[in-house]
Amino acid sequence: MSEQQIHRAAANESPYPPPQAVRDAVAAASTRINRYPEVYPTELARAIAAHHGVPVEQVAVGAGGAGLIQQMLHLVARGRRRGEVLFAWRSFEGYPLIAEGMGVPVRRIPLRGHAHDLDAMARAVRRRTKLIFLGSPNNPTGTAIRQDELDRFLARVPRRVFVVLDEVYRDYATDPATADGLATLAGHPNLVVLRSFSKSYGLAGLRVGYAIGHPGPIAGLRGVTMPFLVPEVAQAAAIAALAVEPEYAARRRAIAAERDRVTRALRAAGIPVPDSEGNFVWLPLGERTAAFEATCRAEGLLVHAFPGEGARVSIGLPESNDLLLKVASSGTVAGP
Repeated sequence: MSEQQIHRAAANESPYPPPQAVRDAVAAASTRINRYPEVYPTELARAIAAHHGVPVEQVAVGAGGAGLIQQMLHLVARGRRRGEVLFAWRSFEGYPLIAEGMGVPVRRIPLRGHAHDLDAMARAVRRRTKLIFLGSPNNPTGTAIRQDELDRFLARVPRRVFVVLDEVYRDYATDPATADGLATLAGHPNLVVLRSFSKSYGLAGLRVGYAIGHPGPIAGLRGVTMPFLVPEVAQAAAIAALAVEPEYAARRRAIAAERDRVTRALRAAGIPVPDSEGNFVWLPLGERTAAFEATCRAEGLLVHAFPGEGARVSIGLPESNDLLLKVASSGTVAGP
């Protein structure tokens, strides 16, 4: 395989290099890396606030989505009695990994099919529950929470429990019924919306994420932010990315179109792929997962396998996606 092109489809990265405007901003900022960045990335927070039409007091910036998840869990971990965290399972692997590393108790609520069972999650809330993570679109299954489902769920959850709507993949959603966390904030002071520049803006290597919510919880997040957390190069790239939003929007449409093409082809090959609103697809292969991953690797396609459950495959450029379809139609993953 030494001369074979490797197609990275395991980490939900953007297949596109940064636009020229973003590269120019990075190059300009790189001449100042001998200096510390701002103690807090205020200029970036202002740019994000302007982009979404919210006051800057409602924006917290962190080191990617994972960094903000850690900050949220830090708030839960404080005090003599640590609160517990709820999330669907399977969902983002970082939730239990970060929480358990910080000593925060977790409870996993099984998915219903491939989607969040919000009724079960609402029933699972108890006195110790302080934080709920909802991934929409959900990683790794790609399913999205509908707006009516989110509204009903928030009406049932006590306001003392913070709900983090993890929308790092939402920019790829095309179903108009998909919940919109930013449009839902009014009237829900316990809701925090998580977004990232890693996925749809293709800045995964620079680790920039942000949260939007009511001023109270956002002030709490800012209060546990490490000084100098976001390098100036990363800030400059994110600000430049927001300025070329139309270019990114075109890229997202292309990825979504490829996602839908791949979904149709996989279903035609007999694989019951759920509807995805992210930049990836979920193949529920069960015990055939290991054989599928091995065949993909032999073809030069790297996928994220969950042994005994399935595989998550990032949507890339057409040639990468065609390689996935070649493996899927080869008979390796043919089921009963």
